[in-house]
Amino acid sequence: MSWLMARLRAVAVATAIALAAALAASPACAQQFDELIRKLASDDFGEKLDAAEKLGALGDGRAIPALKALSDGTLFLRKADGAALIADGARYFEAVGGKALGELPAGDVEKVRANNRLRGAISASLSKLSLFSDDRATRLAAAREAFKSPTPETAAALERALKSEKDPEILTAIRFSLNAAKVRAGSVEDRLKAIATMAGTADPQVKNLLTGVSNDKDAPPEVRKAAAEALVSIERTLAIVGVAENVFQGISLGSVLLLAAVGLAITFGVMGVINMAHGEMIMLGAYTAYTVQIVCRALLPKEFVGFYLVISVPIAFVVAGAVGILIERTVIRFLYGRPLDTMLATWGLSLILQQAVRSIFDAQNKEVANPAWMTGGFELIPGFFVAWNRLYIIVFCLMVLLAIVALLRRTSFGLHMRAVTQNRDMAAAMGIPTARIDALTFGLGSGLAGIAGVALSQVGNVSPNLGTIYIVDSFLVVVFGGVGNLLGTLVGALSLGIINKLLEPVAGAVLGKVAVLVFIILFIQRRPRGLFALKGRAADS
Repeated sequence: MSWLMARLRAVAVATAIALAAALAASPACAQQFDELIRKLASDDFGEKLDAAEKLGALGDGRAIPALKALSDGTLFLRKADGAALIADGARYFEAVGGKALGELPAGDVEKVRANNRLRGAISASLSKLSLFSDDRATRLAAAREAFKSPTPETAAALERALKSEKDPEILTAIRFSLNAAKVRAGSVEDRLKAIATMAGTADPQVKNLLTGVSNDKDAPPEVRKAAAEALVSIERTLAIVGVAENVFQGISLGSVLLLAAVGLAITFGVMGVINMAHGEMIMLGAYTAYTVQIVCRALLPKEFVGFYLVISVPIAFVVAGAVGILIERTVIRFLYGRPLDTMLATWGLSLILQQAVRSIFDAQNKEVANPAWMTGGFELIPGFFVAWNRLYIIVFCLMVLLAIVALLRRTSFGLHMRAVTQNRDMAAAMGIPTARIDALTFGLGSGLAGIAGVALSQVGNVSPNLGTIYIVDSFLVVVFGGVGNLLGTLVGALSLGIINKLLEPVAGAVLGKVAVLVFIILFIQRRPRGLFALKGRAADS
């Protein structure tokens, strides 16, 4: 079998070289190409470097196998006539024409050496030649890569590619890189036009390019002046885009905090229970998503595996909710009215749950892969990238919040829960089973934490300590927004998320969190009931 695979590979190499040979445009071009390929096998590194650069500028796809062979160390010189040969295992092929030569004695050939400088030139030439590849992704990558080497040779290759390319996205990338090449190496008029074209681009690469031009003492004064003026416009645009990006990231962080805190807003805000194990309910939801992912990969057809995340949501709600009801029935119900004992008991339960997860899944981080439909993103405006997973979490968060509001306002369970919250004794006198409502309310809050865990598994690793990351932030959101108020929880989560992200570029992540904590402490001194305080009997209780 191995000899068959080797034979097939040899045939593939020979075919590639032969097909490339068919691209010769004219006898003169063919003669120039043959001479450059022969120079690649020269002993003189200067000749090899010159040949590699000229082959890239020539735009002839036949050069790709020879250039790759030289870079990979599989280009050989035939001592008899100085011809360049490409080795594939023990077999050899002519670099020009692709004629198969079979196996040759080791004394008849000599390996052609390449240094780092030569490999750099080969890489640049291969990038130019890739502009004419049949593969769309290769052409697009080559067009974007050309921005990093704005030379006259690159500009010439881009000009040729511009005439033959039809794909709109690749054409945009080619024009972008071509402008960069003209800024560096064009005539004064071309450089000024290219700078004017790039002036409104919110791209850090363009900023770095124009900064280099404005600081280049050898550049014409009018070019330096135009580059400096364009930099002012670019920096202003980048600042606006940066603020917009930070606001979006803040909303994204706020939606994550809201998902983590909305369950706590029910258990802490409605029941008055300080549940230090709330973070572990989030952790259970994340591990449920991880388990469902494994099961779906094992049982479902490949095309349906991506739906494991949708399946995980109700399962995580049930698992975390069931654990929450169990905790309420076995521990919490004996501690109502004793907040310190409740806090200590739930803290102990959080440690037990963490250790249980370590025993079942081990202490290593687990990865819950993003489904294909949540991978990647899109560029809303130049320089402003929106990730699909973040956008889906924001939408999912709003859907969860609307579902909770509908549950509380439109169902008998919601009515009973609000009645128990406002006046437990009167609710009991009216025949409402307060003990069952307490258990279901605690289960609802825990189930929502489990759903939050599923969402959080898409933006980070799953570990036994996942809950401890969000428990403090969850309490801050609930207290800041107003205890027991869902609107306050929403506003509090988004406010803290945006403030955090706006402070990070200025003060850093750690100092930003400290500043937010100090702000909340001072705010609570002024408004102890939070942004949206409960009114009436609910507030009095």
